[in-house]
Amino acid sequence: MAISNLTKTYPGVVANDSVSMELRAGEVHALLGENGAGKSTLVKMIYGLVKPDSGSMKFQGQSFTPANPHTARQAGVAMVFQHFSLFDAMSVAENIALGMENPPPMRDLSDQIKAVSETYGLPLQPDHIVGDLSAGERQRVEIIRCLLQDPKLLIMDEPTSVLTPQEVGVLFETLRKLTAQGVGILYISHKLDEIRELCQHATVLRRGQNVGSCVPSETSAREMAEMMVGSSFQTPERSRHALGDVVLKIDKLSAPSPNEFGTPLREISLELHAGEILGIGGVAGNGQDELLAALSGEMRTVADAVVFEGEVIGRLAPAARRKMGLLTAPEERLGHAAAPDMSLTENALLTGAERENLTSRGFLKWGAAQKFAQSVIESFDVRTPGTETAARALSGGNLQKFVIGREVLQRPKVLVVNQPTWGVDAAAAAAIRQALLDLATEGVAILCISQDLDELIEISDHFAALNEGRLSDIRETESLNMEQIGLMMGGAHGMEVAHVEA
Repeated sequence: MAISNLTKTYPGVVANDSVSMELRAGEVHALLGENGAGKSTLVKMIYGLVKPDSGSMKFQGQSFTPANPHTARQAGVAMVFQHFSLFDAMSVAENIALGMENPPPMRDLSDQIKAVSETYGLPLQPDHIVGDLSAGERQRVEIIRCLLQDPKLLIMDEPTSVLTPQEVGVLFETLRKLTAQGVGILYISHKLDEIRELCQHATVLRRGQNVGSCVPSETSAREMAEMMVGSSFQTPERSRHALGDVVLKIDKLSAPSPNEFGTPLREISLELHAGEILGIGGVAGNGQDELLAALSGEMRTVADAVVFEGEVIGRLAPAARRKMGLLTAPEERLGHAAAPDMSLTENALLTGAERENLTSRGFLKWGAAQKFAQSVIESFDVRTPGTETAARALSGGNLQKFVIGREVLQRPKVLVVNQPTWGVDAAAAAAIRQALLDLATEGVAILCISQDLDELIEISDHFAALNEGRLSDIRETESLNMEQIGLMMGGAHGMEVAHVEA
């Protein structure tokens, strides 16, 4: 793939500014850049989702101008998106058939799925219902759907964000098998240590422009991050401080999932101290959303299953919990944490009205709300034209910064956050993590749910894993290694984990 001077402009922003790069057959090529750098726009043009304003592409020596994803796939380009496009109620084979131009009879397709899955070490049963699969298995469905198209170029967007360390190893072996057969892979990830391990070359975008390239194995993660942002940035620093009293207690919390394919919570117990960061790891779909909903008040529980500062709150509504100081930030930023078509000012009002005093006798204090939204934008470097911009107009990373900043600036007593740096570039992730560490230093208790294990190791005092709605034993984070953490995420407990040398 040869890209020459691709340019794409949207109202008020140049998403890609004369971008040129080359990707060779049989290599894994990283596409790096901070949030809003233009990565998504570039791959959308390659995949036929967006038409460039100017510039050209060549693929396998021929002019390449895909009018839509259908023509891109016909030419040999496949893409695995960060957000899975699967139907939970359908089987693996049915989902794969939906993504194929001319699917064979279901029996033949099932045989093909089994053959491809065995060849590439991605075991899947064609008749299994997707809603019953783990996140790692769902990703296998997406990959096998692409492989059945016999691609020459495979684009992967944040492919390891929902995988255990063991599953990451399996994925990397699969990608190496593909490159050995001459497939080129364009790999987007904010996990720079993975880039260094897997990729042969990297192209760096900044503010829509190609600002350089590097060989990841010869470049440190920090050097790549600084290429992305154009300057140096601070690594999060932890301050040693004594933990305070128990602020939040969960006692044998069991609750059904509010949706058919969710995961019920099974006798979860924990104590969270003032000034403590408790990291909860786990593969997506193991009860993380349900746990946050039970703590936020979106999902009511037995009253005494959740205790905040000595008061039972399991039956309280979200607004009452927020007023007390229990704040939450869910994983799904667009549609759950933020209303897509509402402005940033309006989204600031949604959760900040009570604690920021943004209403008076039933009337909105619009000026105060704008000021609060602006303080979030400035404090967390949210790249946006202003406070009246709709949430859906922000890049995913910038909206994530706004969502986290909105909660942090409300001075919580307890903050429960799910995937705080999901889809955020290295510099922004460092800033968010530092904000969480600073809160803990000030005595705030933080429950951090994340699939980014490096993140949890970096910031948490204690670690536990969710598996099928059950919480593992809580351990000191410093006492664990990555293999032990992977076992805990897979459902191992007690002696099984302890037998792995730290």
